[in-house]
Amino acid sequence: MREYGTPALVVISATANLTDIVFKRAADEPAAVALRRKVGSGWQDVSTSKFRDDVVQLAKGLIAAGVEPGDRVALMSRTRYEWTVIDYAILTVGAITVPVYETSSAEQVEWILSDSGAKGIFVETGKHEATVADVRGKLADVSHVWQIDAGALGELAAAGTDVADEVIGKRRTSRRAADLATIIYTSGTTGRPRGCELTHGNLLADARNAFEGSLAEVFEIPGGSALLFLPLAHAFARIIQVGCLESATILGHAPDMANVQPDLASFRPTFILSVPRVFEKVHNGALATAAESPIKEKIFRFAADAAISYSKALDSGGPDLALRIRHGLADRLVYAKLRAALGGQVQYAVSGGAALSERLGHFFRGVGITTLEGYGLTETSPAATVNRPGRNKIGSVGLPLPGVAVRIADDGEILIRGAIVFAGYWDNDAATHEVIDKDGWFHTGDIGELDDEGFLRITGRKKELIVTASGKNVAPAILEDRIRAHPLISQCVVVGDGRPYVACLVTLDEEALERWKVEHGSPADATVASLKDDPELLTEIQAAIDDANEAVSRAESIRRFRVLGTDLTEASGHLTPKLSVRRHLVTKDFGTEIEELYS
Repeated sequence: MREYGTPALVVISATANLTDIVFKRAADEPAAVALRRKVGSGWQDVSTSKFRDDVVQLAKGLIAAGVEPGDRVALMSRTRYEWTVIDYAILTVGAITVPVYETSSAEQVEWILSDSGAKGIFVETGKHEATVADVRGKLADVSHVWQIDAGALGELAAAGTDVADEVIGKRRTSRRAADLATIIYTSGTTGRPRGCELTHGNLLADARNAFEGSLAEVFEIPGGSALLFLPLAHAFARIIQVGCLESATILGHAPDMANVQPDLASFRPTFILSVPRVFEKVHNGALATAAESPIKEKIFRFAADAAISYSKALDSGGPDLALRIRHGLADRLVYAKLRAALGGQVQYAVSGGAALSERLGHFFRGVGITTLEGYGLTETSPAATVNRPGRNKIGSVGLPLPGVAVRIADDGEILIRGAIVFAGYWDNDAATHEVIDKDGWFHTGDIGELDDEGFLRITGRKKELIVTASGKNVAPAILEDRIRAHPLISQCVVVGDGRPYVACLVTLDEEALERWKVEHGSPADATVASLKDDPELLTEIQAAIDDANEAVSRAESIRRFRVLGTDLTEASGHLTPKLSVRRHLVTKDFGTEIEELYS
């Protein structure tokens, strides 16, 4: 099959905007719980009317501060209740939210704020404020820096007490579906991040067609709730935020992704969204705990095998009696404890941001948590395809959402069309025209195939963008260019696609190495192969790595490297005549070295 799509279940009105639901629910059911807010080690219910009031008070403060419709306001914070309040307050005054990862470097902050022309920025901590201060002299448009932890939200609310409710109403309803809601900066294949323009209509079309169509069973669980722990600066978490508010699913925020387990246990969500790395950590953590005892390890491996076998059997006629007995025993011994660690109520997990291994997908479904893998990009708002509770083909990324069409081009590239396709790249028409053709198809840069039922499988990446197991987009050129600037280094190849962190392979410049040997008293006949593990040489290479890491966030930074015993050349086939690296050949020929980087 070359193309597959279905009509939209929900068509977004031209007058609709993202803030409508906040005010409608507060008017219709003011006491209903909209969110749960983390307070100490517990959770505090936030009603629809309380959430609306928090949004309105902050929106009035923004108006008093001079924020106008169409202005860009940046937001740099971990995932927390205030993130959602600030986001919807910005939208309520008709402005545009510009998320910034809280781990971003000063260079990245400078670029995003200057390129977007942001008028102000909310930062979470004093450290974030210091990062902005380092570059504020280069940011003529930034008039305000509001620190959440220093009480800025309360100060803004107090400053806006004289702003009339009628002003808020006019500002809010002035925004329509075609107006920009957010600019999300995402790494391109080369150079600086590009700002993806997403409209109110883009996000509403994606969220509403998901929760009323593809993921209806997930969002319609009685008393349903979701705990967000992925960064809300990521489009994946952002659309779940929108979907929860639109579908009346109770939303919670867990600010510490590294230690989310206690929050899961106390919040007790009915579904979670995550990236494959988190699923890997849950599985590997359980195995590591079991491995402390030979008997427990044997039981865990028995249970894992039963879970995977049981899940696979569901797709091929159902499990037989013997497998059902094994699975039932494993449930009592292992699965119930795993589910309890996630709060005990999780029925579904939505996975995106990177590829989930089929083994993990089957493992979690066998444990009793149906994992639904999806696919999309920031440019598609972001969800374009997803598996469904009743149609879950593990190993695929599912069917297109209602209103979305997927086409496979002649060269295998995945093309997407529908109301979810972004408006374009901010202030970059040339880049926009490169990816959206005259017929409205967005060219993803990914390679895939559609089966005879319309399920999409991702088989490769046309572009060189790396997506780590945590779902972080990493543009290798930014790192590689800086590393290659070191005189000792000939080539650098950044790796990390689907891996827990970024690493790289480095080759040495033989002429520079000759000089280095003289300066460091190394034998004249020492070869690259014999010196590649020399401590002094590795210290110099590490300095180049550290310099490159200054340009990126920690999530994008290189954690480990390996010096190869040979250079990459045109003669070896690893470089093109233009001296561009053939990545697929490097990763194939040096697969062992890459594996060692993650051992």
